[in-house]
Amino acid sequence: MRTERNLTRLDRVFARLDREPERPAHIDVPKMSRHRVALLVGTLAFYLAIVWAVVTTSWLVRLDWQVMFFRPYQQWAGIHWFVDYYVVLGQRGPTAVMVAAWLGWRSWRQHTLRPLLTLGASLLLLNITVGAAKYGMGRLGPHYATTIGSNEMGLGGDIFPSGHTANAVVTWGILAYLASTPRARRWLSALSALTALGVGMATVYLGTHWLSDVLLGWAAGLLVLLALPWCEPLIARAEVGLFDLRDRWRARGGATAPAPAPAGATPVLLKPRVGAQDEAREPAAHPPRAAPAYLAPGPHLARSERTPVTPVGSRRPAHADRVPRAAPTPARPMTGG
Repeated sequence: MRTERNLTRLDRVFARLDREPERPAHIDVPKMSRHRVALLVGTLAFYLAIVWAVVTTSWLVRLDWQVMFFRPYQQWAGIHWFVDYYVVLGQRGPTAVMVAAWLGWRSWRQHTLRPLLTLGASLLLLNITVGAAKYGMGRLGPHYATTIGSNEMGLGGDIFPSGHTANAVVTWGILAYLASTPRARRWLSALSALTALGVGMATVYLGTHWLSDVLLGWAAGLLVLLALPWCEPLIARAEVGLFDLRDRWRARGGATAPAPAPAGATPVLLKPRVGAQDEAREPAAHPPRAAPAYLAPGPHLARSERTPVTPVGSRRPAHADRVPRAAPTPARPMTGG
């Protein structure tokens, strides 16, 4: 009997990816060009300038307090419901799920795991850098401020830089980073920048962040996107490693183990193998069976439509008066009583 191993859902996914092992030629991987390095250095300088302005309690801190006392959520109370929904575009959980679903479809169509791995690498960098800055500087938010005019640093807070803003920059900006054409990259870059700008202003409107928190969040998210080309070799090695791990797992599970005997089954005693001479002396008890013929799949017919065939070697002889089951039974003649 010929047996085949049933393919799992994971096997079907990797089989789809194996159809085109090479990345399509029209998809280019961003490199660390001079322009990108210059933009990275400028963004890092802006990041450090914002931190220094807040630590030294400069004019930026006074501007934070003025915006807080202005209370935008009271000045424009009519849009409060919209801002409550819009700020969700900066929450890590919902945005990561939406973007991962889109990039998963991209991975399926482009036969590569790079989009999903790039998203994972960017979110990992975001958590490490922004999380370390938040807990390292420990700034309190506007709702928990203690001293008017102070920078509220080192008091155990976790809002500097703004996580919502940085997450919006990275999560939506990764779509522009992975764009297939320059035109799509430009449009997606503009759209993600506007989305991140709106999320940052929404947190200031709601009073959950200082204005300087949002400025630093924009810089933190942009630094992650600009540093992603340095992670491309690691992403490529991770993709190759995942496929190698898949191949080893598939090779290990290729040999099917024999099914265990049911409980209570009587063991079968095997006779010792006889020698060549004994085999020649012993006549064959049964004629050798022919190899089973595997028929090509054909149209499936209902049982009533099949032509009855007497199997070869049947003990029951064929009868001439036998009719197929599909044929109607002839009616018996009516006899008068």
